[in-house]
Amino acid sequence: MTSPAFSVCVYCGSRPGSEPHFTDAARLVGQWIGQHGGQLVYGGGNNGLMGTVAQATLDAGGRVIGVIPKALVEKEWANHSCTELHVVDTMHERKRLMAEHADAFLALPGGIGTFEEFFEVWTWRQLGYHDKPVGLLNLSGYYDGLLQFLRHTVQQQFMGEWQMDLVHVDRDATRLLPDLVQAAGLSPAPRLDAI
Repeated sequence: MTSPAFSVCVYCGSRPGSEPHFTDAARLVGQWIGQHGGQLVYGGGNNGLMGTVAQATLDAGGRVIGVIPKALVEKEWANHSCTELHVVDTMHERKRLMAEHADAFLALPGGIGTFEEFFEVWTWRQLGYHDKPVGLLNLSGYYDGLLQFLRHTVQQQFMGEWQMDLVHVDRDATRLLPDLVQAAGLSPAPRLDAI
């Protein structure tokens, strides 16, 4: 099996959310990754947006690495269809492994777990623990309130504008994904059998 052209770690909800377009966007992200010779790294669950993005990547011919703690195997219904499924002991180990396998990070709509993972890789980026691009898919304005609050923290001088500049924000996954892959110094390339 050939190596993937790039690897994107996607953080997203283990629930589908209230609107069908959240699921549609997760499916689009997975399709794009698979159709461009990429690999998805994600939390290993089979529920909600997590399950959708993984299945769409597999259906489009991409590789999927899932990483899930033992304690969540039943709660998030571990996805045994993954190309690789790693069952780990702790959340810390989960996040470390996901980060190690990724060239870039992307947060889709989600809840507190998605927020925590996004903020952690962004913090690591600004501290220089990695230089991988971090993206936020602001689908239908889902993250408008968060972005407004973050701008407020800059105004109150608890953050600098340079920290905000470390996050690639877009409402369109088909613009954001190639932006992240290129920022990682890689090139998305359509698989010949996906054209």
